[in-house]
Order: sequence, then C-alpha cells, then structure tokens
Amino acid sequence: MSAGARQGSSDRPRARQSDAERVGAPKSDPSGARVGQTLRRLAEIPVSEVRRIGEKRAGPLGELGITTVLELITHYPRRYIDRTRRADVAGMQVGEESLVLATVESVSSRRTRRGRPLVELEVDDGTGRLHVVFFNQPWRAKQLPTGTEALFFGKLDTYKGRRQLTNPVVDLVGNRTGRIVPVYPTSERSGIAGWEFGDWVAEALRRAGRLEDPLPERWRKSLGLVDRTAAFSQVHCPGSFAQLSRARHRLAFDELLRLQLEVVMRRVAAERDARGIQHVVGPPVGSPGLVEAFVDQLSFTLTDAQRRAIRQIQDDLAGPLPMHRLLQGEVGAGKTVVAVCALLVAVQGRHQGALMAPTEVLAEQHYLAVRELLSNLSVSDSSRLGGSRPLQLMLLTNRTSARERAELHEGLVSGSVDIVVGTHALLTKDVSFRSLGVVVIDEQHRFGVNQRAALRAKGAQATGGEGADPDLLVMTATPIPRTAAMVVFGDLDLTELDQLPAGRAPAKTIWARSNTDEEAAWHRVREEVGCGHRAYVVCPLVEGSERIQARSATEERERLASGVLEGLRLGLLHGQLKASEKEGVMAAFRRGEIQVLVATTVVEVGLDVPEATVMVIEDAQRFGIAQLHQLRGRVGRSSLPSWCYLLGVAPPSRRRTGELLRGDAFGGESSTGARARLEALERTADGFELAEVDLELRGEGTILGARQKGRNDLRLASLRRDRPLVEEARRVAEALFEEDPSLAGLGPLAEEIRLFVGEEEAEYLLKS
Repeated sequence: MSAGARQGSSDRPRARQSDAERVGAPKSDPSGARVGQTLRRLAEIPVSEVRRIGEKRAGPLGELGITTVLELITHYPRRYIDRTRRADVAGMQVGEESLVLATVESVSSRRTRRGRPLVELEVDDGTGRLHVVFFNQPWRAKQLPTGTEALFFGKLDTYKGRRQLTNPVVDLVGNRTGRIVPVYPTSERSGIAGWEFGDWVAEALRRAGRLEDPLPERWRKSLGLVDRTAAFSQVHCPGSFAQLSRARHRLAFDELLRLQLEVVMRRVAAERDARGIQHVVGPPVGSPGLVEAFVDQLSFTLTDAQRRAIRQIQDDLAGPLPMHRLLQGEVGAGKTVVAVCALLVAVQGRHQGALMAPTEVLAEQHYLAVRELLSNLSVSDSSRLGGSRPLQLMLLTNRTSARERAELHEGLVSGSVDIVVGTHALLTKDVSFRSLGVVVIDEQHRFGVNQRAALRAKGAQATGGEGADPDLLVMTATPIPRTAAMVVFGDLDLTELDQLPAGRAPAKTIWARSNTDEEAAWHRVREEVGCGHRAYVVCPLVEGSERIQARSATEERERLASGVLEGLRLGLLHGQLKASEKEGVMAAFRRGEIQVLVATTVVEVGLDVPEATVMVIEDAQRFGIAQLHQLRGRVGRSSLPSWCYLLGVAPPSRRRTGELLRGDAFGGESSTGARARLEALERTADGFELAEVDLELRGEGTILGARQKGRNDLRLASLRRDRPLVEEARRVAEALFEEDPSLAGLGPLAEEIRLFVGEEEAEYLLKS
C-alpha cells in the first residue's frame, strides 16, 4: 500500500485496514495521485476476503460461479421490487402468475399418504392471507420460518376452497427498507438469501472505493454516460428507476464496447501480417473457366441472390488481402453451390480448396453432395494425355482408413487432390497442402476462433503456397439476427442468400397436438407414397451417443413397419452406418426403391430429393428451432405441395385419443419454451424470423458461446433489446481504434480486453 493510502487509513483499527487491503484498496501512481480500482485487481481477490463471507460462505458462492470480488459485483440483480407499487394478495387472480411480497405467519411439515414431504405455509401481506405448499422440498421449513419476509412467484390456484400457490419460486429479501429492492439470482439450495447477497455486494463496493473508468471523459460526456463507480453502485442499490436505467445503460455499454473493440482488433490483426493470394477469377483465354463450366452443367438456374454472392466472393478472391466472408441464408437457398464456386476459383489457379464440417456425418453428406455436383468437371494437367484430368475430390474423417489417409496426404502435398472435405481431422499436424487457396467452414457456430485460425494457418505452411493465407468463407445454415452477427461475426463481411430457387413450394408445417393429429400425419405419409412420392421419419434426438440414436432409429423402423406404415418400403439411415452403406441407402431413396426413410438427424443437410414431400419429426420438442428448420428444409424442394409434421405429444400409452399436449411430454424442460418453439415453426418458414425467436427464447449465451472466449458473455447487455447500443458501441470502438490503433493511450480498456478474452487471445489482438 502506498504512503498516501496508509495515511488515509492510519486512524482506523488494524482489522479494518486489513479488510480494506483485502478488497483491493486503490493504489497511487508515482506522482501520488489516487488511481481508481481496476477490474483486473478485483478479479484477483478471492470473494472470501469480503467481510462476512469468509471461507464458510465462499463455498456456496463458488457453486454459483462466484469466486472473486469481480464475479461478486457483476452478479447483477435479476429483478427489482418497488415497495411502493408491489402486487398484493387481495388482487391476485386465480389462474394467473403473480409476484407477491408477504410474511410467513405459520409453517408446518408433514408427509402425505404416499410418503412425500410436504411443507405448508400461511403467508400474509396485510391485504390478505395465502396458502403456500411445497412438495418434495422439506428444507423449505428451515428456509422460511415464521416471521420471514419473502417474495413468492407462481400461478394462483384453489384447493378445497382455499387460494394457494404450489411450489412457487422464492426470493428471500430480508428487512430491506429501500424503496427499490434488488432480487439476486441465487440457487435456493445454496442457502444464500437475496438480502444477504445484497449486503455482500454493498460491502465489496464500499471497500473497493472509486473504480477506474476506462472510457475517456470526453466520450462519457458526449454519450451521456454516468461514471463507472456510480453505475456499479446504482445498479445494485438504485435510488430510483431512472437512476437504475442510467446505471444499466452504462454497464451494458461497457460490455458491448469490449466485445466490439475485440471484433475490430481481430479484423485488423487478421489483416496485419496477412499475405493474400490474388486469384485469377476470369476464365482462361480461349476456354471457359471452372466456375463457368460448373454453372453451365447445373440442372437448374442460379438465383439472383446466388449470382450476387458469387460476384462478391470473386471480388474478394481477386483482391490482395485474404477474404473473410460469412455466407448465411435460408435452408435450401443454395449455399453449397456458392461455396463450390469459391473452391473452384482456387483450383482454377492451381491452388487447392478445403471444406470443413463439424461432424463426420455432415462431412460425409457434404462430400457426397459436392462429388455429385463436380462429377463431370476436369482440370488442366499438362502431365496427362489430352492435357486434363478429372477434378480430384477426397474425404478425410476419423473413419478414413489408413490406406486412404496415406493416399490423401500424398495427394494434398503433390497437388493431385484439388478439394478435400473433412472434419477436425484436417487440423492435425500430419495434414499438409501443396497450396491451400480457399477454405470453407460450415456451421461456424460449432467451431472456435482458434480452430478457424488453425485451418487458415495451413496455407502459411503449404509447401507451394509461399506462406500465403488462404481465403476464408464461413457458411452457416442457421441465420442469426443482424445485431448478433455484428458481435459474433463482426470480423467477417456478410453475404446473405435471401432468395429461394424458383418453383419451390414451402412445406406446410403442422404441430400434431393430439392422437387425431398424429393419425392424420401417418395418413398423409401413406397418401403421398401412394402418389409416387417419398417421406422422411426423423427419430427423437438422443443426446450423447450415436449408438443410442442408431438403436432408436432401428427400433422405430421396426415399429412403423409392423404398424401404421405396414406394407410400405422403409429404409434406415443413421450415423453408425458405413459411408458406403449410407450412400447406398440414399441412392435407393432417390430412386424410389425406398419409399419412407427412417433416420436420425443425419438427414439434416445434404439430401436433396425433390420427390420427398412429407417429413414427420417425432418428439419435436427435443430439438432446437434451428435444427427443426434445417430438417424441415429436406422437403419442399420442388413445386410439389409438401408437409412437415411436428409430433410433440406424449407417447400413445400415456394419453387418450384427442388428448392435448401434456407437460410431461417435454421431458422435464420448460413447457413454455418448447411450446414457443413449435408454435414458431408452425407459424413461419422465414429462417431470419425464427432466428429472432431463438434469440428471444435462448438469450445471447448460446450465440456468444460460438466465440469460445470464456468470461466475456453478456451479463446485462442484450443483443435483442439493446440493438441501438450494439451499433453505438461498434461506432465508438471503430473511432477509438482509428484514433489510437495501439490503444497505448487507452491502457485500462486494453487491460480489460486482456482480462475478459484471456492472455493468449489478447496477445494476438493487442500485438502492436
């Protein structure tokens, strides 16, 4: 501690001085001026050193992911109670969810006739009394003794003439006298009360003192932002809702600014030492180019959106800097064809292309689809008679045999392999290229930044690439909202395929809510097969094991073949089949030898069978919106009317004919979220609209998880609610970086980026 700091605390008891040191009392700079507390310093102090926490309470806090003082003060309230405008018991309506602050008048515990623990409370808020019951939660009796004031949230119902709440959510707020009381997210089993948490945060902020503000004062004034110390204090203990709004606005802006600065720096870092390949995108003199030959032999006409995307990509490939482009669009919009055009530009200039998918199943599907698209193409080769040879495409996954792997490795080094499709196996050290020119990564959200960079680095290691960085095209078949794209893919240029091929008839989606609806789905399958069309049946998603999924699909095929689809020709497709077996099954399905394909999610991409007009997805509530939308995209690929049935009800053994959806059909998941997903799929086929719904339901966490940065997930900011703030943070980040590319004059901001993104990533981003 500096002399100035010691002098300011010399008249305090030594115990208090020690406490101040433990929560990181602000230091002084060499001139003696006080320096504000930094977030990095708070991230280094164990939460146990905050007074009244200690080692005993640090354990339960650790279960909440709170181990440092920084994590404590950024564990923000999930809601606030305005004691002057709270709901009351007298005004609660039966059948509606309500939030009421009441005092426990009596508590009793017993067991039901079936032996289940039951805790019963009588609570009162001054306007009326309410019966509250908890099943299988015996610890509630100790948590809620007589005289406890608590917040109860749940749906009001009646039982034996009494109004009651059953298993409501409970927040302990204690004897807080403020007008606005924060309610913190805590685990009820942790034994930590909300009021207790609030006291710890207040103590930590008081001991920390003034927080260093990383944003220059001129920017704070121009943006109308409160300083950081006030923001932290007021978000935890606001004097008014206007004050709370300003505090939240400032802290949310800080979160977004860090992310946007990171994005801006990543783009600059990627271009800093980049050595691009200036591809020749036009056709050679006197002969058509590979892209032109490829487009001419297609059995369909490209959409305007596809042609626009190809032009944008070719412009990038012709430039001196490596391409960094995101291609996103609707299911069935033709992203694969656009990606193949990019790969062919590389091959045309005697470079190589690589397409990487996140799973073996997807890689195999891409391989089969691309192989069919390129089956008639040749490349020039002066060493061959006639001066050309067939374009060479190969597949690399963990299932590739040793002999095939050796052949592939030799072909990549020699250049005889033009395009390779593979999984993470492409990232292994033993995979080398002669001259890697273009990399296409499918489903970017399943890859981290480091994996993306590792494949890009293969170009620098290429034996004939002279250290050049390959051009990068990232594909996602899962549209994401534009604001999310600004944060997650902000270092990439964006191309959208917002147009479907002509003659497509979107599938009509029906959520089968009853036995009657389900019977109609199977009737539709038989009817369409009778007309010479095909049908898919997708089996429930089983987490964790492809073997379990395969067994599930096998059993379902047998059940259907001897039941509702008896007499039809059923095939089976799952991830445990060998590549040759999968290819045989899909070929038979295309030819019509298989009428109904019972499958796992291996049909999510790659299959294009125009005669397929019906899809039945069983236990649809187990799937996410994006995957359901992808699966639905396997039908409606022609002008024929098509249908997608979502079976989201309990098994027939657990319901009566016509019975509506039951809560236990959702496998313990919140029925609200499952219903919302199925309703959204039924309502719209617009992938971008569904992406907004998905963001609404799942929040930003999943999307930001694609960044794989650890601690920089948003806590207060929302990509959905704070769209203007997202854009403002991007504007400020670009301006700050333009003024000071090294961030030398913005030390605190640079330090926070290093703190939140991790040392390795920060070293890459902050390299001058």
